[in-house]
Amino acid sequence: MKIVAVVGARPNFMKIAPLFWEMRRRPCFDPYLVHTGQHYDERMSELFFKELNIPRPDINLEVGSGSHAVQTAEVMKRFEPVVLEQQPDLILVVGDVNSTAACALTSVKLGVPVGHVEAGLRSFDRSMPEEVNRIVTDAISRWLFVTEPSGVANLQQEGIPDEQIFLVGNTMIDTLMACRERCERSPILEELSLDGQAYAVLTLHRPANVDDATVLPGLLKAIERLQRDVPIVFPVHPRTRKALMEQGLDLLPQLLLTEPMGYLDFMKLLSHARLVLTDSGGIQEETTVLGVPCLTLRKNTERPITLEQGTNRLVGQDADHIIAAGMHALASAPPSVCVPHLWDGHAAKRILDVLVSHLMSRTAVPA
Repeated sequence: MKIVAVVGARPNFMKIAPLFWEMRRRPCFDPYLVHTGQHYDERMSELFFKELNIPRPDINLEVGSGSHAVQTAEVMKRFEPVVLEQQPDLILVVGDVNSTAACALTSVKLGVPVGHVEAGLRSFDRSMPEEVNRIVTDAISRWLFVTEPSGVANLQQEGIPDEQIFLVGNTMIDTLMACRERCERSPILEELSLDGQAYAVLTLHRPANVDDATVLPGLLKAIERLQRDVPIVFPVHPRTRKALMEQGLDLLPQLLLTEPMGYLDFMKLLSHARLVLTDSGGIQEETTVLGVPCLTLRKNTERPITLEQGTNRLVGQDADHIIAAGMHALASAPPSVCVPHLWDGHAAKRILDVLVSHLMSRTAVPA
């Protein structure tokens, strides 16, 4: 089975890695990896591929940055010749970035079926570009591989036939479980002089938080208060750094600012944190499995199971609310670990089992 797998942004790497590990064990698969270049930091991309033991991409489309329309259109233009040349049996896309929707749409229009890994998640907030990408990709995909029960319910409500929906677990958690021992060997805590200390981790990158000059100052006000009680490590996302410069805001000197980290360093940092503040989707899931309190700086989440498990809490963008929630989390005992159903490190195996079943039924010789 010739599979073209697509990655476009760093979160995609953690989702695609276990699928490639599993495909190496099965000679019936012939994978071809496309990196659209939506995230184009060469150093970080190279580091993630090396750390996660992902083969170098067979092709990098080198799309780069641009508006949503420009980026999506450019991915489609550059991906179409790849599909025509490779003639794959199916396209595998992951997550909810522009590359996901663009490659899915291109493939379906060329008559190539699509499998969507991490399907069905919904924030019900269409002002989020990722929400639009999720809805579009799910509507046109043939196989919908779902991480949590809410995704199954969402797809059913949207009229997707049950035979296209597969609750398989979470490939990002496959990666976390497979790499835990290597993550623990990271020297990042010693390098930041945090070994044996309580600390918090902050990540910010969503446009609603970093592009709005009425929102970001309030978030920094909350961070300034919380850092009086605990050191806060802030790997600064390029979008956030750019926004801070454009808005003329000074980064708080007490924050431990770093460049974006590789996977092993960041997971070591995350797993030993006393508190995490984030607007990321994947970090909500990782902290759930790690049992680390997480405050999500958003008004909604497409991953409600992280709220149900008790590790994650939506705190929005109000500074006073964030401060109160942060101080409460720091004063409370860490939550117990309650790993969601099927988040057991075998999601990639289940996905490929589905595809093998499809291959066998397609190639079976009639009696």
